[in-house]
Amino acid sequence: MESIYKLGTLPPSTWGTVIASTAGLTTLLIVLIAWNLLWKGLAMWRAARSGAKVWFVVLLLVNTLGILDILYYFYAYKKKWGKK
Repeated sequence: MESIYKLGTLPPSTWGTVIASTAGLTTLLIVLIAWNLLWKGLAMWRAARSGAKVWFVVLLLVNTLGILDILYYFYAYKKKWGKK
């Protein structure tokens, strides 16, 4: 067995590490997507029900892994945006 591998190939002993890393990243990505969808859905629902059209559009277009959505859900919806 050669001790020097061609560029772009991995030694057989490292494939387990590569597969485990890929599985871990895939799991993390799925968790982050679920987190984002949960908070985006809750915030957009609340914005739509309260008539905050500008907030609804902003929440729809801006993706911040749920940070903006959480801020709106807990704080901003209490204010009467655009209502007289």
